[in-house]
Amino acid sequence: MSHPLNFVMISPHFPTNFETFAVRLHERGIRTLGIADAPYESLSDTLRNALTEYYRVDNMEDYDQVYRAVAFFAHKYGRIDRIESHNEYWLELDAALRTDFNVPGYKSADMQPIKTKSQMKAVFRSIGLKVARGRVFKNDEDARELAAELSFPVIIKPDSGVGASDTYKIRSAADLEAFFGSRNPHTEYIMEEFIDGDIITFDGLADKNGKIVFHAGLEYSEAVLDTVEQDNDMFYYVPRDISPDLVALGQKCVDAFKIRERFFHFEFFRVKGSGELMPLEINCRPPGGLTIDMWNYANDFDVFREYAHIVQDNTFRADITHPWNVVYIARKASKPYAHTTAEVCARYPDNIISVQRVPGVFAKIMGEEGILARTETLAHMHEIVHFAQEKRG
Repeated sequence: MSHPLNFVMISPHFPTNFETFAVRLHERGIRTLGIADAPYESLSDTLRNALTEYYRVDNMEDYDQVYRAVAFFAHKYGRIDRIESHNEYWLELDAALRTDFNVPGYKSADMQPIKTKSQMKAVFRSIGLKVARGRVFKNDEDARELAAELSFPVIIKPDSGVGASDTYKIRSAADLEAFFGSRNPHTEYIMEEFIDGDIITFDGLADKNGKIVFHAGLEYSEAVLDTVEQDNDMFYYVPRDISPDLVALGQKCVDAFKIRERFFHFEFFRVKGSGELMPLEINCRPPGGLTIDMWNYANDFDVFREYAHIVQDNTFRADITHPWNVVYIARKASKPYAHTTAEVCARYPDNIISVQRVPGVFAKIMGEEGILARTETLAHMHEIVHFAQEKRG
């Protein structure tokens, strides 16, 4: 009889809503072997009950400690079958461990096109996709020349970075000089032309053969940069209907980046005027925040369970019909809303899923509070958003 799969989970407690991965894998009879620097007592009861064993290290940034943890599990349980964190921050750690223990999945040699925006652009170009003009710049003078070539406004961001952090919209030569004064001297930056378009995403799960077994999209009320700069209210949603051109382009990208038995989160511009899709970047992990839970509400299924099925026997068993739009509506403590959260919930009881408290670090974008709701039509969704974010006076 074959032994149970040994699945090493890196930082299984973060983010909190990812704990369900351990629960569903454990239910399938897979050995769940957790490694993190959090004290065992601080883990939730749910997670502790779902882990076969937990190995605490003092410092997750110390590769030797994490390596020894995996070696301990290998000695005790036999061959390690999977190593995964589902987290952008640990992508390179996951890959290094897979390389050293010869575990399927991305290895260290695969990281450059997945972690750096300049290499992503090269892959996109190699499959005939048009990308925003731009490149990594070497120094301040190189950046000035590149800005003159691209013309303002331009976007500057870390070549290897996550989300909108450390990202700048540079509108003038004066802005560029100000950036030079505040930049992180240890970061390599890329400069790109500004694309006037809406960011939409194509997200989902691919099986062991690279076939997309589940897909969804995300659309935003505005760019995250604008939300932060102008302290605006925002909302984002998983739409029921996804355009066929986005699905086709998504499969091309899954193929190009060799995504196997993993989640993905691709960002594209829908260019204003032409309507064409232009790839922005790829992330080989699930989308952040509550998005993975929003998928479940949008489709009345359990994506964590389906992932466990893919890991175990490469089957996807849910019947996906996209019955709902699911929206996250941000509410900020500083805004004079016309209606309380309780009034919003009372007015739309059949649509409100839950009200979420947002930790301080994310509140500038997500609001201190977020309302999750689902609707059959986009018109009804926009009505709820308007009511929830309407101001007094």
